[in-house]
Amino acid sequence: MCVTACVITGCASGIPHTIVPDYDQRGIRLIALLPVDNKTNDKQAAQLLREEILEKLYFKGYPRIPLDMVDKKLTTDCGWNIEANRECNLPLEIVGKRLGVDAVMYCTLLEWKTSFISVYAPTTVSVSLELKDGRTGTTLWSSRYSVVDRHYDFTKKRLELKACQSYEPAIREIVDETLSSLPDGPDSVGDASPEKSFWKLW
Repeated sequence: MCVTACVITGCASGIPHTIVPDYDQRGIRLIALLPVDNKTNDKQAAQLLREEILEKLYFKGYPRIPLDMVDKKLTTDCGWNIEANRECNLPLEIVGKRLGVDAVMYCTLLEWKTSFISVYAPTTVSVSLELKDGRTGTTLWSSRYSVVDRHYDFTKKRLELKACQSYEPAIREIVDETLSSLPDGPDSVGDASPEKSFWKLW
């Protein structure tokens, strides 16, 4: 029944995703956004994606937990080597407990590329997101989305320029579309300083 409910919810929203039926009753407020599992060769793209997700989570009502603080705690408290392993595959019960959060969000940058074919150059950006309970490791929500931006011009140089200019809008579109299916957090956007409660809990 749970699986059926997840599938139905995903189909109804328009963007493929899964979500536990009782998400609203789980009290999810503090979400730690882990470093991006980057399957591409572009480090800047992964950082841009992570920053966009963090900002979107904040405007959906989840307190902004600084990325450098998350990285520092993963390194010093959990023994994660940021240089040797970009994918944070530490046991989730350790990560959730040490970070003191309700949930942990994993993000994978699957594609970030442009193919040049004569006067045509499609740019593809693909991302998957997964939110897991910080205490039990249960997957609470997940989504995956791809954007293909098509460019046409007579020279490769002009095509390259158009491709470069399309990456950031593509990332913003992906973040907006995927996170649109994630329920809003308990702190409304109108609250003056949702971070105040976060600092008391950290």
